[in-house]
Amino acid sequence: MEKILLVDDDHYFNSMLSAFLERNQFEVSLAMSSRVAIDTFRKESFDLILVDYNLPDIDGLELIQILKQENKDIPIILITSYSDINTAVRSIKLGAYEFVNKPIVPDELLLTIRGALKVNQSKKSESKSDADKGNYVIGKSDASQKVWEHLHLVAPTKMTVLILGESGTGKEYAARLIHQKSKRADKPFVALDCGVLSKELAVSELFGHTKGSFTGATQDKKGSFEHAQGGTIFLDEVGNLPLDVQVQLLRAIQERKIHRLGSDQEIEIDVRIIAATNEQLKKAVEEGTFRSDLYHRLNEFEIQIPPLRDRKDDIDDYVNLFLTEACDELGKEVEGVDDEAYKLLKNYNWPGNLRELKNVIKRGVLLTQSTHISTEHLPQEFSEKPVERTSSAIENGETDLKAIQEQNEKELIVKLLRETKFNKSKTAKLLNIDRKTLYLKLEKYNLKD
Repeated sequence: MEKILLVDDDHYFNSMLSAFLERNQFEVSLAMSSRVAIDTFRKESFDLILVDYNLPDIDGLELIQILKQENKDIPIILITSYSDINTAVRSIKLGAYEFVNKPIVPDELLLTIRGALKVNQSKKSESKSDADKGNYVIGKSDASQKVWEHLHLVAPTKMTVLILGESGTGKEYAARLIHQKSKRADKPFVALDCGVLSKELAVSELFGHTKGSFTGATQDKKGSFEHAQGGTIFLDEVGNLPLDVQVQLLRAIQERKIHRLGSDQEIEIDVRIIAATNEQLKKAVEEGTFRSDLYHRLNEFEIQIPPLRDRKDDIDDYVNLFLTEACDELGKEVEGVDDEAYKLLKNYNWPGNLRELKNVIKRGVLLTQSTHISTEHLPQEFSEKPVERTSSAIENGETDLKAIQEQNEKELIVKLLRETKFNKSKTAKLLNIDRKTLYLKLEKYNLKD
């Protein structure tokens, strides 16, 4: 039986609506205020929430915001006596599934509730389907087969995993697969990009904060560790965390306890940690920018994901996957890549790895008017003579892996900036990063205007 939390301060309305919902095979819990609703929500599990806009303490819109921070996937329906389009728009923007007016028409509300539950169940099914597939291609190459074997070996264990690899190699997909094949698969998977976090923001995002703990902290907030309770937290670009935040992370791992920023209250955590970076953490440890004790805590089991240029036998499988995804998204029926275009894909050096390949295939699907992607649908650099950067770098005496990776990343950013006519929003979207991260990289590579 599906559970609904009804939040309204009208006794008669609650009694009427809860009786109607119970007759339709729902279990209903009542909350007469936002604060009671929040406490109830934190203690129990619900499939859907009905929220009245006009509540005695915190209004319905603010309550939606708080509940969505706790669980972004919970379907919420806002109920109000005011036919205010602005309120409707705001509620949807905050994540509400739908907006309905009083007086309630019970059968119409029932349809809305069932629709919300169906959509949410569909999302869960899609997520489970993706989990089963992992959106992770095993690959034909020996290197990919080895990675696949290691992922499956470590997944059922409790070990902390460190995933190493260049940007775009699929580190988060690998982390999700480990979670999906673990004993925590039915619990949350929370991903946090540490590369874009300042010191203050990193502490808040990792461990949460209390109201008033800093300027702008208008309410209590759970951190990623609390959101991942019982499940897995994925710390991407962990090498970018400031040293004093590293100390707090190490303490959390050792003690299995955290403190929200601004609070002395200990919160026990049961979370598996998977970390990833495209940086050389061993070198960072030697240079004193990353703590040795934290490195060894995170590196109970290491998985190195090779760049795409070192496993070109896998390109076929990834082209098929990305072609299917692009066709579904763009509503097109493209059957494949013609022979000439495929040769260019195989000969290219792929500085952006799988992320770049995915973008190239999506671009080709969008441009082609036939059943196949041809050379004219590929970016200009594919018609140029490919540069095997890694081998040439070695010939020139360059053996610094980090420097080579950074050069590849810089070239990809420059290429996409030119393609988008220096539109940074589009470039960030193609790179699958946010604008802040892009600006940090532009500054790092001295590419600012």
